Amino acid sequence: MSGGPPLRRGIVAEGGPGLTYYIPRLPTDPPDPAPARHLVTDHELLQQLRNDGHEAFDAIFRTHYAGLVGVAESMVRERAIAEELAQEVMLELWRRRHTLQVQESLRAYLFRATRNRALNHIRHLRVERLGEPYARGEESVPAVGPRQLVEAEIHEALADAVQALPERCRQVFELSRVQGLRQQEIAAEMGISVKTVEAQMGKALRMLRERLAPWLPGSSDPA
Repeated sequence: MSGGPPLRRGIVAEGGPGLTYYIPRLPTDPPDPAPARHLVTDHELLQQLRNDGHEAFDAIFRTHYAGLVGVAESMVRERAIAEELAQEVMLELWRRRHTLQVQESLRAYLFRATRNRALNHIRHLRVERLGEPYARGEESVPAVGPRQLVEAEIHEALADAVQALPERCRQVFELSRVQGLRQQEIAAEMGISVKTVEAQMGKALRMLRERLAPWLPGSSDPA
């Protein structure tokens, strides 16, 4: 066979009138090169989003929704509420798509927005719980149990303490405690070494212990 382009193995070729040849692929033949894939950046996704790109929004939702639910659930302790908060964050992203300015990574922006909504939810529940008897107009309002009050304060204090961690510390802490990743997985996810993960996790735990010291056993009343 001559006069044409060289045949690659593993394809069917025409060999003349009414003839077809199959060139088998040998084990030593190199595989066909895979088509190059373009990795879409946060900037490109946001630009598509500003142009009403539904596919960009779907990509963002699929990539980040599960992680947002995990962060919210670690704070509010209810899966259904966590899913609702994560959905609200994604809906707000779509509503503000034309004017949204993200100075950090998209992931960091969405996680911060979810933490803020979870904190607001916790504070709202606390105020609602304390004020409900007054709203019903009850003449005799039962006192809130000290244990309930302390538990609510600890929960809010923990959420505030995690929020106050430096960005990298917070990311490591959440990937470990919220998403359950191992140190090697966290290192791969963040593009850092395992030793850096260990150092950041130790720093996060140290800072949380300091912030939560008033509520730890053996401490005086946080009030």
